[in-house]
Amino acid sequence: MTRYPKSGRGRKWTVAELKAVPAEWRGDALRDGDGLVGVVRFNDDDSASRVHFRYEFKRDGKKAWHYCGTWPTSSLDAIRRTRDDARETLRRRVDPNAKRNADRIEEREHINATLAAEKQRRAEDASVRELYDVWLRDGVLRKDSNAALKRSFEADVLPALGAKPVRTVTEHDIRAVLRALVGRGVNRTTVEVHRNIKQMFRWAEKRQPWRRLLIDGNPAELVEIAKIVDPDYDLSNIRSRVLSDDEIRELHDRLQAMVRDYEAADDKRSTVRPLERETQAALWLCLSTLCRIGELLMTEWRHVDFEAGTWFIPKENVKGSRGKKRDHFVYLSRFALRQFRALHARTGKTRWCFPGRDATNHVDVKSVSKQIGDRQHQFKQRKALKNRRNDNSLVLSNGANGEWTPHDLRRTGATMMQALGVMPDVIDRCQNHVLAGSRVRRHYLKHDYADETKQAWAKLGAAIEAALARRLRLVSRTT
Repeated sequence: MTRYPKSGRGRKWTVAELKAVPAEWRGDALRDGDGLVGVVRFNDDDSASRVHFRYEFKRDGKKAWHYCGTWPTSSLDAIRRTRDDARETLRRRVDPNAKRNADRIEEREHINATLAAEKQRRAEDASVRELYDVWLRDGVLRKDSNAALKRSFEADVLPALGAKPVRTVTEHDIRAVLRALVGRGVNRTTVEVHRNIKQMFRWAEKRQPWRRLLIDGNPAELVEIAKIVDPDYDLSNIRSRVLSDDEIRELHDRLQAMVRDYEAADDKRSTVRPLERETQAALWLCLSTLCRIGELLMTEWRHVDFEAGTWFIPKENVKGSRGKKRDHFVYLSRFALRQFRALHARTGKTRWCFPGRDATNHVDVKSVSKQIGDRQHQFKQRKALKNRRNDNSLVLSNGANGEWTPHDLRRTGATMMQALGVMPDVIDRCQNHVLAGSRVRRHYLKHDYADETKQAWAKLGAAIEAALARRLRLVSRTT
C-alpha cells in the first residue's frame, strides 16, 4: 500500500511521523515527493522501524530505481540530497546508477593508486635493518647458525646504519662504522665487519626490490679497508709467530706458578686466579696435536677413544669450505693423551670436553683466544675491558717476540715436527690441510698415511716432554 503524510500529498514526511509508523505498515510504500519513495521495514521483534528510500525515475521508457539511503541510519535531509543529486544527474541525461557505479570505480582506483604509491614509497625507503633481516633469513647460513654474524651486526652495524634507507647508504656511512671499530683497537673485527657488509650488499644487488635501490652499486666496494685499519695491521692475517723452546718452558712454568701461588694464598679473593685448567689443557693439546682451537673446543667425549688413543674430528667441526672439509683422525701421543685424561677428570660427566656454563653446549670457540689475549694487554690498542682480565701475565720473552695466540701453538708444533725430520706431506696430513696437486693425483693416490702420522704425533709428544724437561732444543730462540 502507498501512504502519504497525514497533512496531504504536498507535505514531506517528518522524523516524528516515521518513528510512529506502526508494524502493520511493514512493506508499505511511503511517498515523500519528487520521486522519493520509502519502503517500510521492521526488525524481527517489531521493536524499531526503518525505511529504505529510493528515487523513482524512467530509463528507456521503463521504471528504474536509485537507492538514496535508509532512515534512521541516514538522515532525511541526507536522503533527499541524494535524491536531488540523482535528479540533477538525470537532467544531464546521465543514468544516476551508472554514475554511482562510475564514482565507486573511480574511488576504488584512487584508493588502489594511493596504496600502490605508499607501497612504492615504502619499498624505496626500505631500511638497512629490513635488508639485514631478509638477508639473514634467505641469504646467509653459517656454521654457527649466524650467531656471530647477528652479534656483530647488532653491536657494530645496525645502531649506526639500521634506520637508514638502503638507497641512501654511502661509502662514507660505512667508513664511519669501520673507523669507530678501529678506534676501539679491533682491526680484525673491522676487517670482518667490512667483509660482512660487502657480502650483504652483494646479495642485495642481485635481487629485487633491493637491486633497484642500489643503482649506484655496492657502497661497501668503494671502501678501501687498507686505508681504514691501523697501518701496521697485517691484512692478510698471515702470522709467522713460533714459540721457542724457552718460551714453551716459560709458558709451562708460568701456568704452574699461577696455580701454585693461588692454592697457597691465604686470601684467595685478593689473589689473581690462574688460567682455568681446561684452558691450560687446550693450549697443550693445540701444541701436541696441531689442531685448530675451534675444532678442539667443539669436541665431544664420544669422539675421544682412550683405549685406541685416538681423537676423531667430524668434518662438521672442521674449518674450511663446505665441499673441501673432511673427517680427521688424530693419533694421540702419550703427552696428548695425558692432557685428555686430566681434562676428563674435570668434565667427563658432561657431553662436551669443554662444556659451557650450563653444560648444554660447548664453550664459545673464541673463549680461549680471548683469555690468552686478555693476559697480554700490552699488545692491545684498546682500553681495559670491563669484567675481563687486563694484565700481562702471559706475555712471553718480556714481549720481545710479540703477542702469541693459540693458533701459533699449532704452527709451533708443525715447526717442531719439521725439525724432527717429519716430511711436509705428513705434517700437512697431521694438520688436516687440503692437499695440493691435481684432481687426478688425489683420486688415485689413496694411501692414508696412518702409520706415518701416528709416528709424527708420537715424536712431537716426546719432543714436547723433552723440551719441558730442558733436554731438547728444536725451535729457534727468535721468530
